[in-house]
Amino acid sequence: MENLKTRLREDMKNHLKAGNRVELMTVRNLLGEINTREKGGKTPVELDDAAVTALLQKEAARRRETAQTYTEAGALDRAASENAEAEIIEAYLPAPLDAAAVQGIIDSAIASLSADGVELSMRSMGSVMKLVSAEVAGRFDGKAVSDMVKAALA
Repeated sequence: MENLKTRLREDMKNHLKAGNRVELMTVRNLLGEINTREKGGKTPVELDDAAVTALLQKEAARRRETAQTYTEAGALDRAASENAEAEIIEAYLPAPLDAAAVQGIIDSAIASLSADGVELSMRSMGSVMKLVSAEVAGRFDGKAVSDMVKAALA
């Protein structure tokens, strides 16, 4: 299974060969940001897929915010460019989950902890959140997940 950085590098080569300028520039910028994060700081680190996904989510959100700013300022061509880059970035992100799917994940986490003999209360929220967050990771709003877990444990 290829990881996200490998996929980005391969796509960069393909966009270069195909002459896709916007896609090439966007993927290059993403890889540059990943390299900066990995090599910045006192000790180099290797970003895993979860960290790269989080970075991509931030970059897509940044592009959307910039597009909104350009739209408000009347620079519609620049806003369209930022939105196009955001769409390219979002293509690398996992599909978002809906509330019903997240509730199912929460229910299965609670059932698995109950089967292990853990008495569930609000004190066990951290244990439930740990299991749920591992599966949801970046595909649903964290605050909403927390609220759903609180409601399930109450």
